[in-house]
Amino acid sequence: MLALPAAPAPAPRRQLLVGTSLACAAGATFYFGMLALYLRFRQSVLDAGAVWRPASVTIPEVPTNVMLLAFVGVFVFAQWAVYAARRDHRAYTGLAIALTALMGLAVINAQAFVYTQLELGFSSGSYAMFVYALTGTFVALTIIGIGFSIVTAFRYLGGRTQDREVVTAHAIYWYFLGVVFAALWFVVYVTK
Repeated sequence: MLALPAAPAPAPRRQLLVGTSLACAAGATFYFGMLALYLRFRQSVLDAGAVWRPASVTIPEVPTNVMLLAFVGVFVFAQWAVYAARRDHRAYTGLAIALTALMGLAVINAQAFVYTQLELGFSSGSYAMFVYALTGTFVALTIIGIGFSIVTAFRYLGGRTQDREVVTAHAIYWYFLGVVFAALWFVVYVTK
C-alpha cells in the first residue's frame, strides 16, 4: 500500500509583523491628523492678521537638523539588525539593535535641548499648545521605540534566533518614526 506524502509545513503566521504595520499605519494617521490641525489653525490665525509664533520664540535649527540626520543612522542600524538576523549573526544583531536604541536616546536628548531653548510656556497660546502636543507625542513614540528595541534585544538574544520577525517589525517601527519626524521637522521646525 502506498502512503501519502507528509503535509507541507504550515505557512508562518506573521502576527507581529502585521500588527506592527497596522499600528504604524494608525499612528501615522493620528500624527498626520495632528499636523493637519496645526496647519489649519496656523493658517486661520495668519488669515486673521494675527501672529502665529510669538516673536520672542526662536527655534534652534542645529539640534532639530541633528535629530533629522540621526534618523539616517537609525535607518542604517535598524536595517543592519535585520540583515544580521537573517544571517544568524547574534552579536551584530544585538549591536545594531543597541545602536538603534542609542540613536533614539540621542533624539530625545536633542528634543529636550530644544525645549530648554524655546522658552515657551505651556499655556502661552495656541502655538505653544500645538508645538508641545506634536513634539511631546513624538517623544512618547520614541520612548515606545526604545522599549521596542529592548524587547527585541531580549527576545532575539535570549535564544529565539529563529524568530526574525521581531527584528523586522522593530525596523518597521523605526522607519515609521523617521517618517513622522521628517514631517514634524518640516512643518514645525522649518516652516515655523
